[in-house]
Amino acid sequence: MRILIIDGHAFAYRAFFAIRDLSSPSGQPTNAIYGFINMFKKFEAKVLPTHTVVVWDGGLDEGRVEELSDYKDQRDPMPDDMEVQLDEIESYLEASGIASVCHKGVEADDRIGQLTKSAESEGLEVAIASSDKDFFQLVNDRVKIWNPSDKSGEPMDENAVKIKTGVRPEQIVDWLSLVGDAADNIPGVPGIGVKTAATLLNEFGTVSELYKRLEDVKRDKQRQALLDSEANVRRNQNLVSLKMDLDDEPEIDSLRKGFEDTVQLEKLYEKWGFKAKLANLREARQSVLFDE
Repeated sequence: MRILIIDGHAFAYRAFFAIRDLSSPSGQPTNAIYGFINMFKKFEAKVLPTHTVVVWDGGLDEGRVEELSDYKDQRDPMPDDMEVQLDEIESYLEASGIASVCHKGVEADDRIGQLTKSAESEGLEVAIASSDKDFFQLVNDRVKIWNPSDKSGEPMDENAVKIKTGVRPEQIVDWLSLVGDAADNIPGVPGIGVKTAATLLNEFGTVSELYKRLEDVKRDKQRQALLDSEANVRRNQNLVSLKMDLDDEPEIDSLRKGFEDTVQLEKLYEKWGFKAKLANLREARQSVLFDE
């Protein structure tokens, strides 16, 4: 069995900016809807999941904001033309029998991490569809990352993470703690880039061991920068570690693909003006009726 976990807002944003000037017969923007459906179908065909869930952001985690007041503060507000399409995407998922999860104050990354560990414990393989490097910390022999930006179409396994970052998945939290994460407005250690952080972790193993043996860092500037930034690095470890102890976790069995309401999908495709998808849906339904 295999579960496909989709980073909902990341998918919607990618779809919105990849396709422009697409609207329904009534003038409603539909570019994010159209792109989301296409990406979803593409990943579903590749992964062939028995379970599927789309996870949406429910807002910033209060604990992280308390630790870093400008956490993710640099992000632009969601475009209005995209926001109005999110409910429509939800309607598509419901009609397709696909589970959708969103809880106030719970970041999608944390819920995805929690669901990943729960699915693993129940014996499922996990495919996470996202380009977020925070998920590298979850990768193992049963968990892989499918990056929609990767034209190779190949999932990232443990070896791919090592090639990409220079460190193993279990070192990703420490690696991000040293280099920071511009996407989340988390500052790293000045002068410590991705390659230097990887070199240090390959030598010392962990951040804790690095600070225990700080005198063994050969370069004076690096040693001083690490010393000056120790409090930030320790804080960063809390910021980038995915939180697994969340309330309201869905049961994994509830994430099996449900009944596909083709009548409702037909109505939605008509409303959005997706003529080709409507024709394909009708053709498939006719084929089923004919076979019966």
